[in-house]
Amino acid sequence: MWKASLKNGAITGLKTTWTLGKIIFPVTLIVVMLQHTPILPWIIARIEPYMGFIGLSGDAAIPLVLGMFLNLYAAIAGVLSVELTVKEVFIIAMMLSFSHALLIESAVAMKVGVKIWIVLTIRLSLALISALIIHLVWNGGQEMAQYGMLTMETKQATDILSIATIGLQKASLGVFQLAMIVIPLMVGIQLLKDYQWLGAFSRMMAPFTKLLGMKENTSTTMAAGLIFGLSYGAGVMLQAVKEDGVSKKDITLAFVFLVTCHAVIEDTLIFLPLGIPVLPLLIIRLITAIALTIGVATVWKKLEAKEEGKAA
Repeated sequence: MWKASLKNGAITGLKTTWTLGKIIFPVTLIVVMLQHTPILPWIIARIEPYMGFIGLSGDAAIPLVLGMFLNLYAAIAGVLSVELTVKEVFIIAMMLSFSHALLIESAVAMKVGVKIWIVLTIRLSLALISALIIHLVWNGGQEMAQYGMLTMETKQATDILSIATIGLQKASLGVFQLAMIVIPLMVGIQLLKDYQWLGAFSRMMAPFTKLLGMKENTSTTMAAGLIFGLSYGAGVMLQAVKEDGVSKKDITLAFVFLVTCHAVIEDTLIFLPLGIPVLPLLIIRLITAIALTIGVATVWKKLEAKEEGKAA
């Protein structure tokens, strides 16, 4: 039985990689190439005058734009390229915890049926609000950030061919990394299903998902997003929507939670070498995600009750 599970899981993983790779590859390629054109510097120049409102210097626009367009690793490279205070780095980390990789992860949300305006509104609003609160409340962190042993590798590109080569390499690496996570993940999920372990896991998660206003069949989607993130966890989410009968309401609530708090291990630990307090990052994201999801679920329930009342 386990051989069939491995085969079916691998096939599902390959199909999922193909589906998500068609998003990740072109988006990464385009944005990397834009880095070597006047377009991205132009975007940064437009943003710089507004940075002071949230306690950031103009240079902070570089990691913010890179993080929002690409990912946290690109943002780290941006942070390393400029001099920032500990408070500025913490603000950037908090903002990007809510709003990194907007293009790719918003496209993933669309794939599972969540409207893109919901994702963008939540993520950008939380990023701005959190930055403003930190700027107004925290008086410390004025010392210059120390980046430890991190070094930034800079690749020089002087012509369209070398720029395209760098873009293709990064886009291909992104899809490869996706496959290395998604395929084993889908094999594991297939084993859980075939050996009836998934039901037990769902029942264990049921109290938490119920607290957030979702049914227990959403637990696999939640766990995948929390651990692996929206991009890498999307494979499980896609399968859950297709096979587990996850409703539109539940998948929307799951994404309300996950766009606020996902990939909690990686997204938290990645900032450790930058010399900022990372535990508050995790706590703030988790509390915000729980409160926001419960709030949305409560409003949704009241609207459904109102509609049922009108129908009656």
